[in-house]
Amino acid sequence: MRQRFSKAARLTRGSEFARLKKDGTTTAGKFMVFSVLFGSEGGARIGIITSRRVGGAVVRNRIRRRLREIFRASKLRAGVWLVVIARQRAATATFAALQAEWALLASRAGILEVPCSS
Repeated sequence: MRQRFSKAARLTRGSEFARLKKDGTTTAGKFMVFSVLFGSEGGARIGIITSRRVGGAVVRNRIRRRLREIFRASKLRAGVWLVVIARQRAATATFAALQAEWALLASRAGILEVPCSS
């Protein structure tokens, strides 16, 4: 069964992106930049930015699909807002390289869900 990327899991409004830019913290890597804001209500939400500098429409859409899939598979803290800005190098990166950098940046930013120890 196909897992959908619901609208509730996306940042869609310009005001949400502006709030994240103003109040959030930034973590940069080779293929992408994370901008993170904690303390929002609800589940984790993500916005993906791929500018025309990254490549043509086909390339930009492929990067977005890959980042959405990585996001779906990740266990992020509740209430985290995340904006991922793809860099030009992301166009030539493999899926495994994007996953590895995602894991590194997510741990640096502290957005991964901490497992409960009973």
